[in-house]
Amino acid sequence: MMTEIEWWEYDDADELAEAIAGDVQFVIESAIDARGSAVIALAGGKTPLPAYEKLAKAKLDWKRVTIVPTDERIVPLGDPLSNVTALGRTFIPKGARVIPVVPKAVPDYKAAGRSADALLGDLHWPLDLCLLGVGGDGHTASIFPGPDLDEALNGPKERRALGVMPDPLPPEAPVARVSLSRQGIVTARALMIAVTGKEKRKVIEDAIKEGAGSPYPIGRVLAEVELPVDIHWAA
Repeated sequence: MMTEIEWWEYDDADELAEAIAGDVQFVIESAIDARGSAVIALAGGKTPLPAYEKLAKAKLDWKRVTIVPTDERIVPLGDPLSNVTALGRTFIPKGARVIPVVPKAVPDYKAAGRSADALLGDLHWPLDLCLLGVGGDGHTASIFPGPDLDEALNGPKERRALGVMPDPLPPEAPVARVSLSRQGIVTARALMIAVTGKEKRKVIEDAIKEGAGSPYPIGRVLAEVELPVDIHWAA
């Protein structure tokens, strides 16, 4: 099974950020109109930060918006590596609810994953939106190659998050993570990918062609998506 993939190409990073912000705003407005609230998962990393800054300027009923990170490093809140800390700085002042799925660093990453899964279980599912990034190694969220890859991809359908230990550990952030599971991602009502650079584009294109047999986690995830996927890309 392979869903419809649509690439949206932009001339520069600012145009990319503007488009992503506009699309996310539309999803949030639609969810609030339909259900009175919105629950979205946003990627960490540097690529989407300009989009989040633009999104934060939107005239939305932010108190009806709940934001979770697609993945989180198991580090203390406030740590430079913490995705939710960056999201919180941007959206909490607007009135949004930003969920710290890793409220404190713990040595047992599996326990951190179970705790995060229980926390997310209290939210409205499925997600209204999941915005993903993709790494040069083909990982998405924190679904990395390593000992927890199969569990992240093929774990119980009711599991939305789990603890993962990338192997090898990324040098820029050599810590264990909590990540949305493939099931948590692919059930979202809207799925977007934000990515820059020709190398990552080739990784994604190869992963899409390879489908469920792809060595890249992003290919394995996309192979299970039933709704259309929008990929926002700039060189």
